[in-house]
Formats: sequence, structure tokens, C-alpha cells
Amino acid sequence: MTRRRWVGRQRSWGARERGSFTAELAAGLPALMLLLFAGLTAVDAVTTKAGCVDAAREAALAAARGEPGSAAGSRYAPAGADIAVTVAGDRVTVTVRAPVRSFGARLPRLTVSGTAVAAVEPGAPGPHP
Repeated sequence: MTRRRWVGRQRSWGARERGSFTAELAAGLPALMLLLFAGLTAVDAVTTKAGCVDAAREAALAAARGEPGSAAGSRYAPAGADIAVTVAGDRVTVTVRAPVRSFGARLPRLTVSGTAVAAVEPGAPGPHP
């Protein structure tokens, strides 16, 4: 049994493939950069959302105990957040909204929010917004 070797024309690597990687990189790099910026913005949005939920929870619990809810929420809120405390009967509702910093000038501006509801504790002084 004899083994046959493939004997054919060997293509020179540089003749027909020259510049193809550069062209593919030039076409794909903007898309990769856009995906990178969108991914970093998404991570920042999730982190900001968690901060809004934490701040809303702390503000609702403080307002339900009779303390100023806005002051308690501002300690935990992300930078630039708006805190809205509403009291309706025996419930305190707090909504915290914060802008998300986008990692790209052309990406749209996002705003995330977190809401928490707490029951007013019996015997506590009236809730404070």
C-alpha cells in the first residue's frame, strides 16, 4: 500500500489574502466598540437600579418610623437621584429615580427607578416625607 501525497500548487499566503484581516477589522471594530459601550452602560444601569431600590427601601422604612424619609433615602441614593415620598393612609411609598451615565456621547440617556412601600408602624409619630 502506497501513500499518496497531495502534490499540488501551493498558494502563496500573501498573494490573494493580503489585507483581508485589515479590512475585516476595519469593518468590525466600530460594531465591537458599540457593543462594548452598550455593555458598560448596561452594567452601570443595573448598579444604579440596585442603588435606587436600596435608597427607596431605606427611605420608606425611615418614613414609616416617623423619621424624615427623604434624608434617609438621600444617604443611599445614587448621585443625581430624585426622591419622592408619598403618604396615603397607613402606607408610605417612596420612588427613587436616577440618571444612568452612558459610556458614549451618542447613546441615549437612560433613567432607572426603584420603588418601595412600607406600612406605618403603630405608635410611631406620623410619617414624614
